[in-house]
Amino acid sequence: MSEGSAGFGQPSRTAGRVGKTHDGGERDLRAEAAKRDADDELRAKREEFVLDDTVYLDGNSLGALPANVQARVADVITRQWGQLRIRSWDESGWWTAPERIGDRIAPLVGAAPGQIVVGDSTSVNIFKALVAAVRMVRDSDEGRDEIVVDVTTFPTDGYIAQSAARMTGCRLVAVAPGEVPGVLGPRTAVVLLNHADYRTGRLHDLPGLTAAVHDAGALVVWDLCHTAGALPVGLDEHGVDLAVGCTYKYLNGGPGSPAYIYVRADLQARFDSPLPGWNSHAEPFGMRPEFEAADGALRGRVGTPDILSMLALDAALDAWDGVSIEAVRAKSLALTDFFVECVRAYVPAGRVEVLTPAAHGERGSQVALRCPDAGDVMRRLIEQGVVGDFRAPDVLRFGFTPLYVGFADAERAAAVLARTLGGSAG
Repeated sequence: MSEGSAGFGQPSRTAGRVGKTHDGGERDLRAEAAKRDADDELRAKREEFVLDDTVYLDGNSLGALPANVQARVADVITRQWGQLRIRSWDESGWWTAPERIGDRIAPLVGAAPGQIVVGDSTSVNIFKALVAAVRMVRDSDEGRDEIVVDVTTFPTDGYIAQSAARMTGCRLVAVAPGEVPGVLGPRTAVVLLNHADYRTGRLHDLPGLTAAVHDAGALVVWDLCHTAGALPVGLDEHGVDLAVGCTYKYLNGGPGSPAYIYVRADLQARFDSPLPGWNSHAEPFGMRPEFEAADGALRGRVGTPDILSMLALDAALDAWDGVSIEAVRAKSLALTDFFVECVRAYVPAGRVEVLTPAAHGERGSQVALRCPDAGDVMRRLIEQGVVGDFRAPDVLRFGFTPLYVGFADAERAAAVLARTLGGSAG
């Protein structure tokens, strides 16, 4: 794969779906894709999703529908809600769903049970985490009045950070992730970072940056929206303080499915949520006017759980039964490598540039290509059955979800891209 912003230097001279290698030799990329799919240990997982002939490479925005979700949600509606009604809070496990489903997500992000609670949106959970982190740090050091935020972050993270800074009287410091160690100091309270850049797919150094933040005496909040379910995260292993993430991308929970918040076990007794609600009360049915926080990760709850979407997520997570996140990561890297190889072989010289890093340790599970007319190109790709997405002003994004995307999908997408851009891939 070409390093960030590196262009393709050789023109495509494909015959059918045979591509040129770097040394001028030929490769039958379509045949190679078929062989790789046949050898894929995760290939059977594809049958657990509702798919068609479309090459779906937008799972980094909305994951495909797991085939078992429809029947499970129908049961929730017709039996649990329709027949049991209020009894389902106890008899169907509705009340404990946020922490129970959190424990199902935990292994996918490298967390022990009891540290993740599901509910609310990513934005709301970022707000909880940031303000609570400032409060925890200031309990021992009032002079810490800076929130450091990734300047390349997804806009909502920035908006929330700005609001949290105003509410806590903090100064906001916005820098690129690689510049974070240089701005840390005795005034730093908390650092908010994205594990992967949503535009380029660049993977940031979670272990190294977490250690740097801790060395400065601050806390760190990681946004895992573009990595959870795509690669090992290692929250416990690397001592991450707090983390948040959505569940509708690589976890396939469905549109608007609830997000989650991780609070490291040894911080939970100090976690002071800015949104205390009756669901995070130590005695939720006591209906007392004074707030007393519950123990453990339950402090991350606020109000009544959104049961329909939460239980759809619960069903979707069945697709992960028996799946190793390490195997998912290995396939993700192989898929993204192969896709770029196909693009190199098929796409005319100078039409696209790779923004996603070449190094495996710096790459998430997407490939971003810079293309001057990216919006129009993506529209034409979708018309031809290849679905990725476009980010202004000039980025084509292709997300690779290893549970259901195969090598033939990658090769076909590159071939269609080449034809759309005037190449000769058949």
